[in-house]
Amino acid sequence: MSLSEKPVLYMVIPCYNEEEVLPETAKRLKAKMTSLTERGLISPESRVLFVNDGSKDDTWQLIRSLHREDTLFSGLSLSRNRGHQNALLAGLMYAKDHCDMAISMDADLQDDIDAIDEMTAKYHEGCDVVYGVRNNRDTDTAFKRQTALMFYRLMTFCGAATVPNHADFRLMSRRALNGLAEFREVNLFLRGLVPMVGYKSDKVYYKRGARFAGESKYPFKKMLDFAIDGITSLSVRPLRMITNTGLLVFAVSIVLLIWSIVRKLTGSTVAGWSSLMVSIWALGGLLILSIGIVGEYVGKIYLEAKGRPRFLVDEILDETAAPAEGGCAGGKRP
Repeated sequence: MSLSEKPVLYMVIPCYNEEEVLPETAKRLKAKMTSLTERGLISPESRVLFVNDGSKDDTWQLIRSLHREDTLFSGLSLSRNRGHQNALLAGLMYAKDHCDMAISMDADLQDDIDAIDEMTAKYHEGCDVVYGVRNNRDTDTAFKRQTALMFYRLMTFCGAATVPNHADFRLMSRRALNGLAEFREVNLFLRGLVPMVGYKSDKVYYKRGARFAGESKYPFKKMLDFAIDGITSLSVRPLRMITNTGLLVFAVSIVLLIWSIVRKLTGSTVAGWSSLMVSIWALGGLLILSIGIVGEYVGKIYLEAKGRPRFLVDEILDETAAPAEGGCAGGKRP
């Protein structure tokens, strides 16, 4: 696409209880969108789309106010809290019918807004997907840095295609968004699904800052659940690991059986309770862990078989309101 065609850009911002940071986020995004428009890089029809994920504070009221003051800001409100990934998907699926490219980022201003310039430049160079990759973790605690490193290594080991140090700050063209819409699973892990779309991609490196205001919506427990969802949604290697471990334990048991028979025939006494108890506890723990991993996959199959909508849209604030794929949309409300 040539620069003269001025592509329509939609900024997709999922929000959950972001009333403290939202005014500043809107201010900075408006300045960036105005700059891109004045330089002829995007169309004046471009929008900032805030997706309200069932917030309990005044986030949606703020989005309404922003929309009334300036049509640059659009809003999408889900019927209830569906989680970050579903809220982000809802925004992307709505945006794909109105834009040439969409950039997703969190509302907390940790992602570098100035990196948007380089993302749009790579789009004009022909990229369908541009990943925002952080080049440092200076703002993270030592514990979070180490657990993040372990997570990416584990994802790679399990055969899940992800981009290390990339969260959900990315640009996707309309073609890439249409490709993403073909993935219908309920258990979402967009960081793994987007690379599966394929098409030409590139990376933009940026320094991630501290959260502008408010508290993180991802405490350790949620991060752990997110990691488990990511692994089990993208790879079956943990199931294969159970099989391989079972074969190994079986081989060890054969060796121990032969050893016990030889000891008995030679008149030697058999080892006592210590070795027996260790074996019982080790095998018991292995069995419980195996059942848990299998149960995680069975649970995902159960949810997929239900075929429930990934999200339901309650209200849309936009001049060109239309349903988003993946859930039912309510129309505009006064």
